[in-house]
Amino acid sequence: MTGTLVLLRSFLRRDRWMYVWWPLGVAVLYVSQAWSVDGLYETQADFDKAAADMAGNTAFIAMAGPARALNTTGGQVTWQSAAFGAVLVGLMSMFMIGRHTRAEEETGRDELVRAAPIGRYATTVAAVLDAISANLVVGLLTAGTLAAYGLAGADSLGLGLGVTFCGWFFTGVALLAAQLTTSTRAMYGLTGAVIGIGYGLRAIGDVGTPALSWLSPIGWYQAMHAFSGLRWWPGLLLVAGGGLAAVAAYRVFDRRDFGAGVVPVRPGPARASRGLLRAWGLGWRLQRPAFVAWLTGLVVAGAAFGSFGDDVGTLVGDSQTSQDLFLQGSGDIVDAFYATMLLMLALIVGGFTISSALRPQAEEGAGRVEPVLATALPRSTWLAGHVVITAVGTAVILVASGLGLGVTYALITGDGGAVVRMTAAEASYLPGLLVLGAVARLLYGVAPRAAPLAWGVLALAAVVLLFGELLQLPQWFQDLSPFEHLALMPLEGFAWVPFVVVTAVAAVLSVAGQIAFSRRDVH
Repeated sequence: MTGTLVLLRSFLRRDRWMYVWWPLGVAVLYVSQAWSVDGLYETQADFDKAAADMAGNTAFIAMAGPARALNTTGGQVTWQSAAFGAVLVGLMSMFMIGRHTRAEEETGRDELVRAAPIGRYATTVAAVLDAISANLVVGLLTAGTLAAYGLAGADSLGLGLGVTFCGWFFTGVALLAAQLTTSTRAMYGLTGAVIGIGYGLRAIGDVGTPALSWLSPIGWYQAMHAFSGLRWWPGLLLVAGGGLAAVAAYRVFDRRDFGAGVVPVRPGPARASRGLLRAWGLGWRLQRPAFVAWLTGLVVAGAAFGSFGDDVGTLVGDSQTSQDLFLQGSGDIVDAFYATMLLMLALIVGGFTISSALRPQAEEGAGRVEPVLATALPRSTWLAGHVVITAVGTAVILVASGLGLGVTYALITGDGGAVVRMTAAEASYLPGLLVLGAVARLLYGVAPRAAPLAWGVLALAAVVLLFGELLQLPQWFQDLSPFEHLALMPLEGFAWVPFVVVTAVAAVLSVAGQIAFSRRDVH
């Protein structure tokens, strides 16, 4: 254990921004539901009616969890936030553990550290303590914000510490996955699969087979019944499960070779496939796992949105705030609601677009670009391969998410024409997404360290969508969002001119970024 505290101080310093943004993000997720619910319904009778409708909607239950005390603000906060909060702390724990264990081992930095007089378990213990501390901060901040909002203190603490316990459980899972796998990517994939399976078991169990919910750590968290008869013993299952996973991880760590994992790496083929001989083939191979994950998630999200059907009046409520947000000043509730939902989906797809456009920066930062460019492959061709994957991948995910929404909506309402109508409406936002990718590419070409600022454009578009009309933001500010210039389908008719103009802007920015990259030094 020698050196554990020194390494812990180092990890805390490296993760200082994670200690800010992750807890804030989770706390805002929870307290924003309270603010939203209180502003949505003007009378308790409206609240009761909406709660009854939600409790009878199987899709809602599968997406959020079992319906308990939905006619109270605390019950709504728990129902709408708990499952997603558990997923978020699971991802945070996964990234923190992976960053300080498998990633360090994979890059060789851990071996250099171990050359110093430190204990065998020092790095892993420090990583676990780091993740435990971060999850505790998340839980306490969440509980504190809910209590400060005015919700019951004991239940707020239960809901907050419950998400901490979830994080501790997934910390143990991530530590075990780091011992089983050889690469950071595989470790993330295995841990992410456990999180996804936990969410899926809970969804299936809550809908029809309750026993399956008890096989899910997310189900254990929701079984604490915050704001509907708080009980603490299911939280002990999370702590015990995380502890057992951590113990198993240390047992495996004692028996595996340093730098290796229990699951052996499969040797690649003796000869590369034809696709890998082309720039776009290499880009596809590098981005394929992320593409599949985003595609799956967005199709599921689209299907979840479509499950609302045409009975959306209850969701919108009677308050002026919710009507300004969802109806965009229109009297056509269904089309206005789905126009907003489709744009929200498009903004989520923007996450893939920007992360895909920034993949070349990650390759360059890891030092993998120079060996590739040392061959006969021109740098412009190499970057163009990634551009193709970003553009085509964005289009496929965008259309698939719209298709998922349209198919589910059609199954519920019987409106077969909605499949084409919703899919086309979602596809109409492609130029706006291409602008996001082009901005990221331009920043990468001009100043690679500034490339992550492209996420700010996505954040600006989200602010304009959610608060543009609500806060009466200046029109010039709203016009900074590329989506502001596109038709809000299906509420509005398709407009060719802005579609073409925004596409042209994306093309100009992308070409400028590629030219800038071809003229600067690599690294």
